[in-house]
Amino acid sequence: MMRRTTVILADDHAIVREGLKLLISAMANVSVVAEAADGDRLLNLVRSVTADILILDLGMPGVAAQFISDLHSLAPRMKIVVLTANTEPRMVRAAIEAGASAYLTKDGDPEELADAFAAIRNGDTYLGQTVRFAKSGHVPVTDILSPVPLTPRELQTLQMVAQGMTGRETAQRLGISPLTARKHRENLMRKLNLHSTAELTAYAVRLGMPVG
Repeated sequence: MMRRTTVILADDHAIVREGLKLLISAMANVSVVAEAADGDRLLNLVRSVTADILILDLGMPGVAAQFISDLHSLAPRMKIVVLTANTEPRMVRAAIEAGASAYLTKDGDPEELADAFAAIRNGDTYLGQTVRFAKSGHVPVTDILSPVPLTPRELQTLQMVAQGMTGRETAQRLGISPLTARKHRENLMRKLNLHSTAELTAYAVRLGMPVG
């Protein structure tokens, strides 16, 4: 049985913390053990509460990228997931170099939180899709409108299919497990009532997605 993963939430907006708790409550073997709304409170928490993962808003009062190094000195084994509105490559680079294990943005797909946790368990670093698109200069595929409402992750999966990528290649590109990639493709087919890769590709073409 998988050991329970414990999480500290650090964000100065109570509504964000409540939303995160709701997301985490749906995850198996993950629980929130403490919360902080500013840097000083967070430092005190890290000194007194043991947790596996910290979800950290870099926009919180008293917090900057260098703060991550301070946290690591207090809790070397705790992994840090940055969750912020800032997508500047300089900030992303600074956070990762300071020791963050994942960098997510608040306008990203909520499903990415679980993907980030999975990557951390595997010893990997995870960058959110909005961060990766910002680094590459690509126009986010999530700007494309589908007649059938699709989540950002489903749109990204559809694009990978249209470009001829296998399930494993899709998983590597999106930073998720092959099993999760297959689940997204199955959900996509069910939602669109399509039954093959060719039909998914044809649908992507109708949306104006580039195909491989």
